[in-house]
Amino acid sequence: MTDTQRNHTHHRLWLTVSGLLIAISLVVSGCGGVVEKSNAQGSVATANGGTLTYALATSPDTLDPHRSGLAVSVRVMRTLYDSLVVQTADGSIKPWLAESWTVSKDGKKYTFKLRKDVKFHDGTPFNAEAVKFNFDRVIDPATKAANALALIRPYTSSKVIDEYTVQVNLSTPSEAFLGNISQAMLGIVSPTAAKQEGEQFGKKPVGSGPYQYVDWKDNTSISVKKNPDYTWAPETVKNTGAPHIDGITFSIIPEEATRIGSVQSKQVLAAETVPPQNILALKNSPDLQLLQANTLGLPYTLFINERHAPWDNVKARQALQSAIDVNAIVKTLYLGTYERAWSALTPGILGYDESLENTNQPDLTHANNLLDELGWVKGQDGIRIKDGQRLTLKYVDGSPNREKRNDIAAMIQQQLKAVGIDVQVNITKDISTVVYQNGEYDLYGNSQVNSDPNALSAFYHTAEPSARPTLPGLSDPQIDQWLEQGAVEKDKDQRANIYRNVQQRINELAVIIPVYIFPYTVAASQTVQGISFDYLGYPLFNDVRIGG
Repeated sequence: MTDTQRNHTHHRLWLTVSGLLIAISLVVSGCGGVVEKSNAQGSVATANGGTLTYALATSPDTLDPHRSGLAVSVRVMRTLYDSLVVQTADGSIKPWLAESWTVSKDGKKYTFKLRKDVKFHDGTPFNAEAVKFNFDRVIDPATKAANALALIRPYTSSKVIDEYTVQVNLSTPSEAFLGNISQAMLGIVSPTAAKQEGEQFGKKPVGSGPYQYVDWKDNTSISVKKNPDYTWAPETVKNTGAPHIDGITFSIIPEEATRIGSVQSKQVLAAETVPPQNILALKNSPDLQLLQANTLGLPYTLFINERHAPWDNVKARQALQSAIDVNAIVKTLYLGTYERAWSALTPGILGYDESLENTNQPDLTHANNLLDELGWVKGQDGIRIKDGQRLTLKYVDGSPNREKRNDIAAMIQQQLKAVGIDVQVNITKDISTVVYQNGEYDLYGNSQVNSDPNALSAFYHTAEPSARPTLPGLSDPQIDQWLEQGAVEKDKDQRANIYRNVQQRINELAVIIPVYIFPYTVAASQTVQGISFDYLGYPLFNDVRIGG
């Protein structure tokens, strides 16, 4: 299957409605441009107004797009912020707040012509100064930018040409740049509000998006209301004007049974991240619909910390790969609702290497042989010993049990015990300290939503001495060279080949165990219509109506 075919396959959104399903029609009525949508039960929604109640599985860390590192934050932030450009379903880049742009011959200067009719929610006009402020803010160390900083590289500066023209300068060409600035984590914030609120901006966010911030009750809910002046939506939604509904209340309900129970009991109208065991029941419910989109980027992947012995030895890492039965984990925990991951990238992204599929199958004999070769001998309790040291592995995971990741840890603990490895599981909320500051892990899982294979650089390129170490701690000159080439290669086929080489090399070095591709799922009342998804699999609420 080609990348393009996969792109279509994995971005196909399917709307599962009870009974006859699928037979959905959109009709534009003759009164006021109201969109009507009939569902399987024949009811028709024509009304404007109402509040969508939407249950989130976890709490955002901040609503400052430049400082957040969480996908759940993006689900809220996409209602508040617009971007300069948008990436469509076929991966192409189209205008949004920028009406057009040109690129210099050397690929290092982007000149954007901006819309002149955009205002932030606080009344601040959107213009070239606002773009310059935003991009400069991301690279300012005082901002403490997270994912946004990796996305904006190799940005160096901006130059205001006139009020609605801005030149953006890069240190090197970047084929990923336009796609990256389409992402919500590089959403455009109000300069006035960002300066005024400082560290508190994430709790008092101001953008130019279709919804405006109302309030945030810690660990309970976040509310937004419609922006009545909104007229600048991108072509990825049908409604380019103000939202049809009055607002959205995002309820934070981490416990999955409670979250799904809330939508079944109509306490909320929609709930994200449907547990696999509930999917069939929801499909058969006459009152609910299931919406789903696979996400793009890096799949949920277990990174082996090769800075720690014995995992600095490729044979030890290969032993882990052979001893862990990923197929059994994915089938047992996700009941056929999640796809197994095989590579450092997800299917559908440029350069995904499908030849890696069905490689690295479990082989306990091979795992045992490798550990024997390394001199690890099983002791009386079955755990291996070498030079008086027990073979232990520190497995760190965040709390709560997001996407059953705690259960993955428990299964791997049992699987590795079979080959004589003592797995010590540490479930902690303080990932920042344990993983990123202290590096106290041998195995830690992470994923990243992204539209470009250049995302691999943040995980696999040798880290700068002054920068935070990468999760696997990898330092491979060949991978570094390919990643640097991939960032600037203009020929699409050549670029895809480069990233296939990177995936093959990562596989040879055995620094990761890819686990699953996250399918973003939403259970919604039949009365809710118009939730769609962007290129990356994030929900869009511009077209939402709440019918009778």
